[in-house]
Amino acid sequence: MAMMRTTLLRLILPVLLAAGLPPTAAAEWGDPLVEAVPTPSPPEIGAPSHILVDMHSGYMLAGQDPEAAWEPASLAKLMTAYVVFNELSAGRISLADKVTISENAWRAEGSRMFLEVGTEVSIEKLLQGLIVQSGNDAAVALAEYVAGDEQTFAQLMNEHANRLGMDNTNYTNASGMPDEAMRTTAEDTALLARAIIEDFPEFYDLYSQRSFEYAGITQRNRNKLLWRDETVDGVKTGYTSEAGYNLVTSAERDGMRLISVVLGTASEDARAQQSLQLLNYGFRFFETHRLYSAGEQLTEARVWKGATDNVALGVPDDLYITTPRQEYDNLSAAASADSEIEAPVSEGEALGTLEVELANTTIHEEPLVALDSVEAGGLWRQVVDRLLLRLQ
Repeated sequence: MAMMRTTLLRLILPVLLAAGLPPTAAAEWGDPLVEAVPTPSPPEIGAPSHILVDMHSGYMLAGQDPEAAWEPASLAKLMTAYVVFNELSAGRISLADKVTISENAWRAEGSRMFLEVGTEVSIEKLLQGLIVQSGNDAAVALAEYVAGDEQTFAQLMNEHANRLGMDNTNYTNASGMPDEAMRTTAEDTALLARAIIEDFPEFYDLYSQRSFEYAGITQRNRNKLLWRDETVDGVKTGYTSEAGYNLVTSAERDGMRLISVVLGTASEDARAQQSLQLLNYGFRFFETHRLYSAGEQLTEARVWKGATDNVALGVPDDLYITTPRQEYDNLSAAASADSEIEAPVSEGEALGTLEVELANTTIHEEPLVALDSVEAGGLWRQVVDRLLLRLQ
C-alpha cells in the first residue's frame, strides 16, 4: 500500500463475537480518502511497514504497507498478555496464583527475567517480567500455567487473533522466538494493541511501568518513549536480526488516543524517533470527537400495528469521528428511518441509517437501531393500521 496522504477514513468493520469472550476490536482499519479537505502528507519514515490509527474512531491516519507479513519477534508477547488477561478477567486464574517454574521456562533463550527452576512466582510478577522486561522465560512460564504447554497456548493465541480479526497473523510460541510459521502485520498488531487497551484497561498500566526488579536485578523498559514523551503510556518493543527493531506505541493527548506500529527500523533510537514522528503528525493535524453516545435518541420512526406509534432510534455504540483540525464544526449528519416498519420491533434492530458528511462528501454511514422494543398492538390497532397502510 502506498504512503497515505490521509484525511478521513471509514470506521472499521464489526466482527462477530465469540460467546463468553470480551468485546473485540474489529476486522480491519479503513482507508478511503476524502480529497475535499486536504491535509499535509504524513512524514516519510524509515520503517518499511507502519501504521497510525485513532483508537476510538478506527480511522487510519497514515500507513505504508501495513498488511505486509512480518516476523512478530517480542510483539508476540502482546497476545501472550492478552490471553492471560482474558483468563484473569474470567476468574480462571488470579494474580496471586503461584507458578512453579519448569526447566523448559528456565532454559528460554533471549531476554529473560532470570527465573530459577522450581521456584514459585506469582502471575502478577510474571506479567511484569513479560511486559516490562520482555522476559522469554516469563512468557513460557505463563503459557505452561494457563494451557499446560506452549503449543496448546499458541492455539489459544490464534483463537483470540481470529476473533479480533487479525487475519494475517499466526503464532507458534508465546515468546516470539523466530519460527518460519510465525507472522503478523502492522495492521493486525494495531488491532491487538487497541483490544488490550479497550478490553482490559485494569491491566494496561503495566505497559507504562519503566522498570522492574526481580532476583536482585533491575531492568528498564525498552520503550524509550516512556521517558521522552509523558503522553506515551505503552505499548511494546520487539527485535530480532530478521525482523529489525519494532515498536508499538500508544499515546493520549486531550482525550484523543493514537496507536502507532513501526516494523523493521534500523535501531532502538530509530524506532522511537519514527514512532514519535507519526504520533506528532496525527495529534497535530487531526482531532477526534464523540459525535453521538450509545443509546442517545437521534430520531424516531413510525411503527405500524404496534402497541405504541413510534420507536426511538440511535446508534448502538458511542460514535467517534476523526476530522482534520478545525473541520469538526463543519460536519453534518442526517438520520433517516426505514419506511413501513411493522411491529413487533426488537431492541437493537436496525431500522434506519445515519450519514455523516464533510465538504459535501459522505465520510461515514452507521445503522440506526431501535432503542426499545415495541410489541404488536391489539386487534383494533392491527385492523386500523392495515387499512391506513393500504391507503398510502
